[in-house]
Amino acid sequence: MKVGNVVKLKLLSKRGRPRRCQAGVVTDFIDRKCWRTEKYGKKVDWSKIDPEKHAVVLFESGVMRIPVIDLEVIR
Repeated sequence: MKVGNVVKLKLLSKRGRPRRCQAGVVTDFIDRKCWRTEKYGKKVDWSKIDPEKHAVVLFESGVMRIPVIDLEVIR
């Protein structure tokens, strides 16, 4: 994945069906911490995790910072 790629979220809804999602354009990359409750539990302790790579994605509705592992490049 690189700046300029068109991407979409690859997450599924709770019912197992793909979420209807618009495409966005990657404008930058940053490192941020992301607490994943399914992996670490509900009690947040930021000292236990390291930052992970996030993409800054421009959507029609605005800009979002999303973990790269949750994005899929659209060909």
